[in-house]
Amino acid sequence: MTTTPAATPAAAPAALDLSPAPGAVPLPRMIMSQAGYEFRAVVRNGEQLLLTLIIPVVLLTLFSATSLLDLGAGRRVDFLAPGILALAVMSTAFTGQAIGTGFERRYGVLKRLGATPLPRGGLIAAKTLSVVAVEILQAVVVCAVALALGWHPHGDPVSVVVLLLLGTAAFSGFGLLMAGTLRAEATLAAANLVYILLLAVGGVVFPLDKFPGAVRDVLELLPISALADGLRQVLQHGAAFPGKPLLVLAVWAAAGLALAARFFRWE
Repeated sequence: MTTTPAATPAAAPAALDLSPAPGAVPLPRMIMSQAGYEFRAVVRNGEQLLLTLIIPVVLLTLFSATSLLDLGAGRRVDFLAPGILALAVMSTAFTGQAIGTGFERRYGVLKRLGATPLPRGGLIAAKTLSVVAVEILQAVVVCAVALALGWHPHGDPVSVVVLLLLGTAAFSGFGLLMAGTLRAEATLAAANLVYILLLAVGGVVFPLDKFPGAVRDVLELLPISALADGLRQVLQHGAAFPGKPLLVLAVWAAAGLALAARFFRWE
């Protein structure tokens, strides 16, 4: 007679480890999360959209489709599109960032963010990524409208990217410097005033050769003028790495970022 061996009892399941494991989220994830928040805050803000998208598109369409301005020989949109791209960079990296950061500082938002696990360097990185993301959106919209108006760009795309990055650095540095040293109301007024002045005299929609020679030499040293002129040299005339605009932007970027790092106050 055959006997059946006794069944082996099943092993008991391992006990779940429910003990807490505190620890901060990895820094890159924190930066990307904050950058996403910054980006959503911009695109949901009607005033920011007016500044960053609607005004540049309206100026591009209006002056390309009409003869209100004497833009010299050549197609009007070929002159205007690079200048409007430069204006878009300034509106986001300087004007929008200065105003937004200034009011965050006033209401204690920056102070509270400084007390979170996200380090202050991470906060700056998140704001920078948000600015770049908004600029990409602006570039897509502006270029799409310009192409619909008959724009035919050509030139080295790497030169365009370098110019845009240097312009972003230059305008961001001075935007953060303004936001970190002035009261929020003063930042609001000053940033909008600078925006209007540079729009008028920075070669964005008005050619600099319409100004007297001595004045033109000074205006060419402005960051908006250097960015607009550099983009025109590449996209309109096919140049690669235009020397003077790149040098002017590099000097402004170094000065602005150094001054912002030295004098920015978080509270």
